[in-house]
Amino acid sequence: MATARTNPYLRDSVGTASPGRLLVMLYDRLALDLDRATAACERGVVETAHEALVHAQEIVAELHATLDVDTWPAAQNLRSVYEFLIEELSVANVEKDAARVAACRRIVAPLHAAWREAAGIVDPPAVHRLGA
Repeated sequence: MATARTNPYLRDSVGTASPGRLLVMLYDRLALDLDRATAACERGVVETAHEALVHAQEIVAELHATLDVDTWPAAQNLRSVYEFLIEELSVANVEKDAARVAACRRIVAPLHAAWREAAGIVDPPAVHRLGA
């Protein structure tokens, strides 16, 4: 799997992306990881499920860490969602629970869509301190 470290095109696209685009890219990859983890759990492919869930947890942790509640006080609600997702993904990984992963995916889907829409219209407000 290509990463920004091994793929110069990906590294350049990440390095030049606006904060809004970076946020959408994180959500794109989070959705992919959750879909892969669900499928792997359903098929009993433990290693693939584990890798996808760990990566999903890392993404949610990054989203949580970059959330700027000083700029947007309502971000505290989003912080609570991220904390819930981190906990649920951790349990899902231990139990290899496809239903729990799918439930997390259903939580992420509207957030993903909202950020994609916001980034498509204008660069979203500086709710996350990405790319700074």
